[in-house]
Amino acid sequence: MSKVNGRILMILAVAAMFMGTFSCRRASNANETIEPVNDSIPPFGFWEEDFRRVDDKVRSGDTFSGLMNRLGMSSEDAYKLSQICDSTFDVRKLRAGNLYKAYYDSLSNDLKYVVYENNRIRRTIFHCADSLAVYTYDFPVQHVTKFADVSISSSLWNDMSKAGSSPALIMKLSDLYAWTVDFFGLQKGDRFRLIYSQTECLGDIISLDTIYFARFTRDSTDLYSVMFDQGDNGNLYWNEKGESMRRAFLKAPLEFKRISSGFSYARKHPVTGQIRAHTAVDYAAPMGTPVVALGDGTVISAGWAGGGGNTIKIRHNSVYTTSYMHLRNFATGIKAGTHVRQGEVIGYVGSTGTSTGPHLDFRVYQNGKAINPLTMESPSSEPIKEENKAALDSVLRSYQIMAEEFEAATPKIEVPDEESED
Repeated sequence: MSKVNGRILMILAVAAMFMGTFSCRRASNANETIEPVNDSIPPFGFWEEDFRRVDDKVRSGDTFSGLMNRLGMSSEDAYKLSQICDSTFDVRKLRAGNLYKAYYDSLSNDLKYVVYENNRIRRTIFHCADSLAVYTYDFPVQHVTKFADVSISSSLWNDMSKAGSSPALIMKLSDLYAWTVDFFGLQKGDRFRLIYSQTECLGDIISLDTIYFARFTRDSTDLYSVMFDQGDNGNLYWNEKGESMRRAFLKAPLEFKRISSGFSYARKHPVTGQIRAHTAVDYAAPMGTPVVALGDGTVISAGWAGGGGNTIKIRHNSVYTTSYMHLRNFATGIKAGTHVRQGEVIGYVGSTGTSTGPHLDFRVYQNGKAINPLTMESPSSEPIKEENKAALDSVLRSYQIMAEEFEAATPKIEVPDEESED
């Protein structure tokens, strides 16, 4: 949209707002002042500026009648008001900590209205004088299409947060690329560009709706993700090749602090001091951190394994098996023969067996041979149907053009390098 068109729309919107809010008394002669008369209905059904207002929060242990008594209603009127709430408001669900505003007559100091904040969108209004009444008002919400462009300086969470992205967007993005990008191995200069929509109310983000398009760039390599619904209740996100963004395996089986020991055929054991192969990756993490199954599969063993401590082994198919060692304990129901889903919690980080501290010893076997989990190429799920490939290409190109337009119109957010601060 051009600046000119934007300015025109803004002028029209302002004009419409004033036309809808005020009417003018016609002047009987040229010298008479035209006075605006406010005849619209305010959101809460009364003009707030006509009353004295007190803001507070519902206290722990407050009942509806008790709150209304404290604000100035008689017990009889508070009871009558509670009885007419019906389906409008459940007085039993008055929540401690929620805000309310009490409005009093400026002269008599009688309580006239109480506006209770149910959530960021809804308000319940209690008319406390004359004819008792209860009604609600929902602030208008907007579904806004947004564009984000963030380059990594320290971490995905820190840099996107500094750029103003909501936690929900960050989590959704990490879920979207969970099978293809190692978010613990992001490098400075990695870049994410997104087109998404979110619900907003009164300037606040209520919810993230949908990510339509994402582009991850490292050096000169791009990895796209685009939403495309084949109508089969299956996968919704695909890369530029028509491969599912959902892979057979996750990049890691837990949220870890660091890799304390990598895959090696000649490592000095921290306990025994012997030089021997370490065909695993050790993920250092706090005691009790949930450990999840790397992919769908069947538990083939769950029990004590000597130096490995509490260990779970999962067979995913005829080719891949994974092993999770030194666990503190197993998740409920995990035993030999249990079928698990990708991402399902199977146990918790511990330090059982031969271990110097809490960590997960994680191993992957391909056709019975140990392979490095960090360099393993995870097989893709079912690709997009051939008859839909051309349509996917068209949708991807449309989003690429849209992203280019957003990028041209939006200054790129440069996240400052914390190390360079004076």
